[in-house]
Amino acid sequence: MKKAVIIGAGLGGLASAIELAGRGWEVRVIEAAAEAGGKAGIAVVDGVEFDTGPSLLTLPEVLDGVLRAGGSSLGDELDLLPLNPAFRYIWPGGPTLDMYADPAETLASVRDALGMAAEAEFADFLAYSRRIWEAAASRFVYAEAPTVFGVLRMGMTGLAAVSKIDGVRTMEAAIRSRVRTPALRDVLARYATYNGSDARRAPATLNCIAHVELGLGGWGVRGGMYSVVRALERVARRGGVEFEYGRRVERVDVKGGHAVAVDGEPADVVVVNADVGAVTAGLLRVEPRPSLNVEPRSMSGWNAVVRARRAMRVGHTVLFPERPYLEEFADVFDRRRWPADPTVYVCAQERCHARGGWPEDEPLFLMVNAPAGAEVDGVEAVAMRRLVGAGLIAIEDAVVWRRTPRDLAERFPGSEGALYGAASNSMFSAFTRPANRGTVRGLYYASGSAHPGGGVPLCLQSGRQAAADILADFA
Repeated sequence: MKKAVIIGAGLGGLASAIELAGRGWEVRVIEAAAEAGGKAGIAVVDGVEFDTGPSLLTLPEVLDGVLRAGGSSLGDELDLLPLNPAFRYIWPGGPTLDMYADPAETLASVRDALGMAAEAEFADFLAYSRRIWEAAASRFVYAEAPTVFGVLRMGMTGLAAVSKIDGVRTMEAAIRSRVRTPALRDVLARYATYNGSDARRAPATLNCIAHVELGLGGWGVRGGMYSVVRALERVARRGGVEFEYGRRVERVDVKGGHAVAVDGEPADVVVVNADVGAVTAGLLRVEPRPSLNVEPRSMSGWNAVVRARRAMRVGHTVLFPERPYLEEFADVFDRRRWPADPTVYVCAQERCHARGGWPEDEPLFLMVNAPAGAEVDGVEAVAMRRLVGAGLIAIEDAVVWRRTPRDLAERFPGSEGALYGAASNSMFSAFTRPANRGTVRGLYYASGSAHPGGGVPLCLQSGRQAAADILADFA
């Protein structure tokens, strides 16, 4: 029986473990923390557990595929919750716009809030976004990491595929060419933050994220997003996967150009479910040290949980700033500081995930974008003032948990606090993101900092692709 040692019990590591165990491999997962999940974490305050990471599930078929590889299914393990409305966007002194699970309802909401011209623009953009996704998904998400040579080798077919994914323009340029309504431009540019990138630089290919969320749908998960982690670990254990928690791996032993052990423990393959920056920085010793792209770093964020008096709230709320939204990207990526007038994201976890709260209060998860490693002194006061001003919380509601970019950097070595590895800030980003099959034989990568990128479904797909590469190499 072949043996795999997986370093890290994040979503990518759990997915690889299930896929390999389902194909008869002996699998052992070693995790530095006391529990699984990685950035999909939890905290407990006064007896109430809340999520501290991802807050929306998209592309549930990816999760279902992983669970089926372990002999179960999404329907057997989890209960997904549709949200209506799903998102509420609020501008100071301006409109309020709701987004729904049904695209037709969303278009009607755009018409009511912004007018018929805006509705037509949004419908056109969603069709454009769908075309990108349908052209890109099979080549850039559900496949091995792409290479420029591989595209060129496809000849006219490859060039036609590149033209369909709008990979030469930036997100901002493509949005401006199709959408004139300022509020809609803000909503669409914000999708760059879903993988921590800069809408002014990221390829327009990432405009497909609008279709993934608005066309294919986003869900809550009963009991919280950490229920996904628990389901994955549960299925992995049933498949015979062994877990060891509370131990930080120090090195991957390489002999004859092949990874052969983890801290001296023999393995046929090693899967790194950690930020690839831990390898490039030598924090996880691999000799000779592989060269992996980790620059430019993606966004980080200031996160907090407010204990707020229970009220009628939408699952997800976004408070846009008074000044032009694109200035936020300039602050984060050009000036390397947290935004002077930040966008504030709020997830009401009771509404979104049917999580329990305190007797009279509920947990609201907050996020403000910031550069990796940034100082964020003062951001909490600004964010809370914005929430009070928008009527989302009362002045006496208080923050009971918080996390800074530096906290993230300490918790995830090598990341420098970046949430998604390298930012996708050039047309070549898809080709330079680390592949799942490493340059050291027997060493594989499965995380949001490797192909195909960050976010729940892409982390899971990273783990699936690493396992697929392993199975192909050992066929």
